[in-house]
Amino acid sequence: MDAEATAQNPGLRAAYGVGPDTAAQLLITAGGNRERMRTEASFAARCGVSPVPASSGRTNRHRLSREGDRAANAAPYRIALVRMSSDPRTLEHVARHTAAGRTRKEIIRLLKRAIAREVFRCLTTTITLPDIGDPRPLRQAKNITHTAAAQHFGIWPTAISRLERGLSRNDDLSHAYRDWLHAA
Repeated sequence: MDAEATAQNPGLRAAYGVGPDTAAQLLITAGGNRERMRTEASFAARCGVSPVPASSGRTNRHRLSREGDRAANAAPYRIALVRMSSDPRTLEHVARHTAAGRTRKEIIRLLKRAIAREVFRCLTTTITLPDIGDPRPLRQAKNITHTAAAQHFGIWPTAISRLERGLSRNDDLSHAYRDWLHAA
């Protein structure tokens, strides 16, 4: 499934927090033709992440639409959870909204809408990814272990292994790792 989702839309699969099952669900929701989705608002409505006013009295708030494809609604939620656990930009976003007095539920609603915007761009435009070669042969030729590389960057060895195998994507670390390998 991962190979098929990556072949269909490599830009979507490369987005932070989008796993193979999530990418497959979003591709199914989008359908076979890109022209079917005219605006990001229509895609958000299809996923059930478009905001609906839910104000009462002095309270002015929004909630997510309960319409749309429920499986497609679960995909942005999974992406939001992954990003809330490890993405620095999202963590900063969550901290800012928490300081403003928003609840976790409201923050996730905002994140899901922002994720729908990003996914819509990935689905409707062709994103080419740079072809990054496998750094393992260079690391092995220089007789550097995962542990030594991980200690240099202050991360766990599994992070280096996952980066080399293409299981996780971190462009900054990837470029720094390649530069370090060439300099070593």
